[in-house]
Amino acid sequence: MQALTVVPGQANSLEVSEVPDPVPAPGELLVRGLALGVCGTDKEIALGQYGWAPPGSERLVLGHESLGQVSSAPAGSGFSPGDLVVGVVRRPDPVPCGACAAGEFDMCRNGRYTERGIKQLDGYGSELWTLETEYAVKIDDGLERVATLMEPTTVVAKAWEQIWRVGERAWFEPKRVLVTGAGPIGLLAALLGVQRGLDVHVLDRVTTGPKPGLVEQLGATYHHDPVAEVAAGLEPDVVIEATGAGSLVFDAIGHTAPYGIVCLTGVSSAGQALSIDAGAVNRELVLENDAVFGSVNANLRHYHQAVESLAKADVDWLEQLITRRVSLAHAADAFTSEEDDVKVVVDLTASA
Repeated sequence: MQALTVVPGQANSLEVSEVPDPVPAPGELLVRGLALGVCGTDKEIALGQYGWAPPGSERLVLGHESLGQVSSAPAGSGFSPGDLVVGVVRRPDPVPCGACAAGEFDMCRNGRYTERGIKQLDGYGSELWTLETEYAVKIDDGLERVATLMEPTTVVAKAWEQIWRVGERAWFEPKRVLVTGAGPIGLLAALLGVQRGLDVHVLDRVTTGPKPGLVEQLGATYHHDPVAEVAAGLEPDVVIEATGAGSLVFDAIGHTAPYGIVCLTGVSSAGQALSIDAGAVNRELVLENDAVFGSVNANLRHYHQAVESLAKADVDWLEQLITRRVSLAHAADAFTSEEDDVKVVVDLTASA
């Protein structure tokens, strides 16, 4: 079969390779790959900046934003041929640490977790893949065209869950949220904020293309002015930061409402020095009882939360987030950004 593979740590190694067909182990599904979302992590792996191949293998099958259709399933598993499924990305470490033992493998303490398409496990970027039934999440047929958005939705489902847990350390009744960045994570974070009945504002630097319209269709407000100016005017109760831009992070932290909560989901590049007033940041956090925390990945609970959120969403709106679809043969095109890209998807069933 064909698969999208790289040699981790080696730039320009991305290619569509011939690899052996997988054989499901007892308790596993055999799944026909339908589609694969491409994100910044995939691009970093393709550039040789990140990623680990499975033990004993030189190449890694890429892809963690999955969608497939069950070809065969173990008897009594709850799955049947024809079911649409998404695969969970992370697996708990084998020790396991306390968090992994408790099912919170997204919070692994010793770093020995593995991840499909990222760390020591082949991903979902192939014509066939296998999947343990306990890490398979069934998708309604009506979501087939947008189901590759499931994995990024799990990331923001976890972020919102954690925001609420932090907020409820005391009385918590947020009204206004600012999302910085209108990529897939930012737009999906805004969607979940709207679903919670909040006054949602999204900030991004672009003024043209699909992003402003997508925000407006949600009933949210789009901004493109400097973040310090926007945040100072809004005084948001919650900020979800989805860019990883260092200066933007600190501008957002400094302009929340009292008891403000800032959730960082964007990953910053190392080596970017900033000049900040550390005393002012400390003063703001302490005197306002503010909280800043990071959030990444998701566990099985967040996948089920994401299923519920996508089921409540306007499918036509979700489909607009997928701005390009390319065939597996031309998958490399998905790794080159175009001006109006939001989410690019590889069609694993298309031959050309």
